[in-house]
Amino acid sequence: MQVATKLERTSVAQQSATTQDGQTHEPAGKKFNPVPYLYALPALIVMAAVVLYPFIYNVVVSFSNMNLEHFQDWRFKGFSNYISVLTDSKFWWFLFKTILWTATNVFFHVTIGVFLAILLDKNIRAKNLFRVILILPWAVPQYITALNWRGLFNSEYGAVNQVLAVLGLERVQWLSTEWGAFAACLIANIWLGFPFMMVVALGGLQSIPDALYEAAEIDGANWYHKLRHITIPLLKPVMIPAITLGTIWTFNNFNVVWLVSNGGEPSDQTHILVSWVYKVGLNYFRIGYAAAFSMIIFVMLLVFSWNFIKRTKATQSVY
Repeated sequence: MQVATKLERTSVAQQSATTQDGQTHEPAGKKFNPVPYLYALPALIVMAAVVLYPFIYNVVVSFSNMNLEHFQDWRFKGFSNYISVLTDSKFWWFLFKTILWTATNVFFHVTIGVFLAILLDKNIRAKNLFRVILILPWAVPQYITALNWRGLFNSEYGAVNQVLAVLGLERVQWLSTEWGAFAACLIANIWLGFPFMMVVALGGLQSIPDALYEAAEIDGANWYHKLRHITIPLLKPVMIPAITLGTIWTFNNFNVVWLVSNGGEPSDQTHILVSWVYKVGLNYFRIGYAAAFSMIIFVMLLVFSWNFIKRTKATQSVY
């Protein structure tokens, strides 16, 4: 009864806000307050300048013939850049190599990262020291690591071939063949990427209550059953967003491919999509073609991320 009385009073108060001439006025507490919008305005202006404007400009340029000859007097040419990209055999070849590059990297990042996180979650000696050592690849600037790995893969003086020679194995021409350079880039990026997954997985493991494992042991569960029915399901909400981010970062990883292969050597064969776009746009100055290329990459990543998060229901726990 008290609740009903309060609702009636509220209704009467709302009706009293209606004047006798039939016009409805907002209650005093719901008046428009511009202060929050004024606080957010500088951030919105900066976001529009550094994100929205370049994106819209890139869309406009992708429909133009902008290149080194028509840098200022460019004109619209419709969808011809998009058609040129999609009918270029290099696009499909580099798309295949990009998918192979991304899938291989993410697989090893997640596998090695989760494996090491499970080890570090146990009560082992010098656990903190191992954590610091394993995070080091992530802490070192990426371009320094990439250049170091390029030196390690030098066919004559590199440490990798020196080790192979000591083991009695044949030296590998890492950076002078297409798949040798691709493998060198893969190894360097796997070494760089697993610490991120390890840190994320370790945080997820430490949030799982020990009582669940103790109850499973009482029920007779072995390590595989605990991994399958406790660890993996409870790690999923943490790992799925990390895998999505890792996939996008790896798909767009320009630094490692460009620096380890020295700009796509040999003969522009060691490229993924983003490094080829850079080469086409800023070395060959086919600006309109490169802009259309980058928009196709953007659409592919947008569709993948949307479907992946939707199918895995990764953000369900957020709401």
